[in-house]
Amino acid sequence: GVSSAASDVYKRQIILIDDVMYTGRTMIAAIEAIKQSGRPKLIQLAVLIDRGHRQMPLRPEYVGKNIPTSLNEHVRVKLSEVDGVDEVLIEKRKGS
Repeated sequence: GVSSAASDVYKRQIILIDDVMYTGRTMIAAIEAIKQSGRPKLIQLAVLIDRGHRQMPLRPEYVGKNIPTSLNEHVRVKLSEVDGVDEVLIEKRKGS
C-alpha cells in the first residue's frame, strides 16, 4: 500500500515550472521534495528562460527561450499579471 501522503504524487505525471533556469539547484531541490512525498510516474521540467551555466545534470523538456548569459549577468522575468508588462531583462550584476 501507499501512504496517503505518498498517494498525492504516486504514479502522477508532474511538470515543474520555473521562470529562469540557471544552475539547476532549485529544480533539484524541488524534485527531492516531491520524491519525499512518493514516487511519481514522471517528472518533467519547463522553464521560460534557460540561461545556461548548469551545475546539475538537468535538461528541461520545455523551454520558452534559450538566452546565453555571462556569469556577471542576471535575468529578470516580468509578467503582466504581476508587473504590468511581459518582458525579460538581462542586467549586469551589481559590482560587476
